[in-house]
Amino acid sequence: MNSEQALLKPITLGNLQLPNRVVMAPMTRSRATNEYKKPVPELHGLYYKQRATAGLIITEGSQISKEAVGYVNTAGIHSAEQTAGWKQVTQEVHAVGGRIFIQLWHVGRISHPDFHDGKLPLAPSALNPNAEVYTPEGEKETVTPKEMTQEDIDRTVADFARAAQNAKEAGFDGVEIHASNGYLLHQFFSGTSNERTDKYGGSHENKSRILFEILDAVKQVMPTHKIGVRLNPSLHGIFGMTMDEDSIPTFDYIVKRLNDYDLAYLHLSEPFNDVSDIPYAETEIAKRYRPMYKGTLIINAGFDQEKGNAVIERGDADLVSFGKLYVSNPDLVERFAKNVETSDWDSDTFYTPGKKGYLDYEAKAREAELTEK
Repeated sequence: MNSEQALLKPITLGNLQLPNRVVMAPMTRSRATNEYKKPVPELHGLYYKQRATAGLIITEGSQISKEAVGYVNTAGIHSAEQTAGWKQVTQEVHAVGGRIFIQLWHVGRISHPDFHDGKLPLAPSALNPNAEVYTPEGEKETVTPKEMTQEDIDRTVADFARAAQNAKEAGFDGVEIHASNGYLLHQFFSGTSNERTDKYGGSHENKSRILFEILDAVKQVMPTHKIGVRLNPSLHGIFGMTMDEDSIPTFDYIVKRLNDYDLAYLHLSEPFNDVSDIPYAETEIAKRYRPMYKGTLIINAGFDQEKGNAVIERGDADLVSFGKLYVSNPDLVERFAKNVETSDWDSDTFYTPGKKGYLDYEAKAREAELTEK
């Protein structure tokens, strides 16, 4: 391989030795079409196995409880059946030398009563995001959620820790706490979705309190060098999230405080859309947070081979995660190494059941194919 590329240089991540700095980003794929909402080896196992040459795989978001669900056919990590299913996935990945973390997920208000036997989804405050969600009964408008009580928050913290324990039993190399993209933890960080006046609202410390409570709970289950955190500081105009003058200062506080934890990594996203006309937004996330964060930094969103190499060479990040490119290029590392053109993805099959658009993308640059047995 062309090891002169920054993306293809090895790196140590916690207790793992990664052969390259190409990370498979977490992506919802909605393939758990079974009563247990568990991953299955002939689908999920092969999908991740095909992509195991990545320096690190981070799975699709996996709900930590029934309350955390907000999408159809997503695989959870809160039951014995789900844990057993994921164990088969990690075995497939490890059998070919891969490394894999699971993303622990709670969607908060980005859900619907259809997922919860008619009960309202949970959120920091009773504020409707005015978004659309796809439920088992089709696309519907979101509702005003239930403001979480202290009991709800305590249970959610415990659910994250229990999910991390399940992940450990399933053989994952680590977990990523999903505190990003407008979901539950991000909802606590934002004045758009958090109007609380108790110890979980108002100040930077209060708005981020639940994240650090979760980290403190999860680290009782596994060492911090096996824990990553995902943040998206300049998310705007998605899932009802809008930025204000306190948005970036809140994330500055969070990132600086994360230095107190010996994490596997901090996973940041560049803006998902054009925020150049948003006065409170930061348009260059990696540049802003690289000087603040002393640990390993993964950057995401909109990168290709050239941009990925460049951001590492500049010293603005240590690794780069790729999402859609990994949908359609299971051999992405080999393509980068051999400078083979990448294939386009079919967005129409991102969330549809079955193998189409999931297992049928060709690994053109791979000599030894990882195919169905």
